[in-house]
Amino acid sequence: MNPLAKQLNQIIEQGNPHIVEMLSEMGEKFFFPKGILDQSAEAKEKAYKLNATIGVALEAGQIMYLNSTRDALGTMSPEESLTYAPSFGIQTLRKAWRDLMLKKNPTLKTRTFSMPVVTSGITHAISTFADLWVDPEDVVVFPDMIWGNYDLIFSIRKCAVIHKYPMFTEDCRFNLAAFARTLEDLAKVNTKLIVFLNFPNNPTGYTLSESEGEAVVEILTRLARQGTNIIAVFDDAYFGLFYEADTLKESLFSRICQQHPRLMGVKLDGASKEIFAWGLRIGFITYGCTVEGDPSEVYQALEKKTAGCIRSSISNASHMGQSIVLRSIESREFDDEIRRKFTILKSRAEYVKQVSRDPKYQDKWDVYPFNSGYFMCLRLKTVHAETLRQHLLDHYGVGLISMGDKDLRIAFSCLEKDQIPILFEIIFKGIQDLASSARPC
Repeated sequence: MNPLAKQLNQIIEQGNPHIVEMLSEMGEKFFFPKGILDQSAEAKEKAYKLNATIGVALEAGQIMYLNSTRDALGTMSPEESLTYAPSFGIQTLRKAWRDLMLKKNPTLKTRTFSMPVVTSGITHAISTFADLWVDPEDVVVFPDMIWGNYDLIFSIRKCAVIHKYPMFTEDCRFNLAAFARTLEDLAKVNTKLIVFLNFPNNPTGYTLSESEGEAVVEILTRLARQGTNIIAVFDDAYFGLFYEADTLKESLFSRICQQHPRLMGVKLDGASKEIFAWGLRIGFITYGCTVEGDPSEVYQALEKKTAGCIRSSISNASHMGQSIVLRSIESREFDDEIRRKFTILKSRAEYVKQVSRDPKYQDKWDVYPFNSGYFMCLRLKTVHAETLRQHLLDHYGVGLISMGDKDLRIAFSCLEKDQIPILFEIIFKGIQDLASSARPC
């Protein structure tokens, strides 16, 4: 093992030995390399005459560029868009995102947590987490209604074992009993569990209530006290889009930080939905844990391992994407702009709830609970979901997502308000079509 990796492991172990136990074999070996990067940083600070360290091209003392590229940058300079960014991310963006986290999660003001490390979108954040913390045969726990890419990342890339619990009860409430029972059963035969919590949830658009959130924290903390190492991973891709009064408005990451030495929180964020910048591919990964003594060295060690992982795969996230996100966050109009877009999405969600629960539809589908995010789901009563999806696409030009036998996902985020009743009428008509064609002559 590289001496730098050993040194980082020793720092982490001194602060909390259980965190080293949680690292994957690859995660234990990761470090942030010295050499070219350190020497270039030192030269940037001290080489006042000539600096021939970094692999970029200069012209007349400035970053070399094509005019055709420069013309597309608008007001953004080549220095803040075409150069390499650090593998950790631009420091000013990391600080700005940390400040935004504190603003949105007031409980974090009483907690310690790492600086966010910048990733190339939240999918890359999840994949980076998997490299650092997941070994083959490790157990990863999800609800049964999840984003399909989790299977590719954890089952295919990492050969982990995915366990699922039913997300909702028969009367469409979050299934806390199944959540607890699944984790308790798994903890009897595993010393380490990775628990994914994605709220607002994709595909259902559901976020826990305050009381449900407290119960989840209590369950995870109890298992940690009983001797199981728990990594609680918070996929907060749609964070902030909470539409109802009793919905939990903070990430549960805030409540998990410093609960127990065997319980570590990992927060995964993306600029994609939070600031409506999907194609910029800017995400973040942040750690929160219990540390003996000063936590800053442990967090810096985790950040270095994370940056080393990023360095080994994509080198760094887009400098231009990071600069645009930073400009947006620092804009004086930022809060007002976010508020206006939130209001639009909230009004769509409220109207979807009203339209989808019209009594005329009650013998055709149930509506899964939703109170946040981009999506809602229908549980179909009389037809197969994939059969209906294809029928709607072929005969009505309407695209939806089928999941399993009975579930249909609708992204109301991309529907104008006046399109919402039209969509549900078409779904209703499609179900009637299939019922009619199924009747014997």
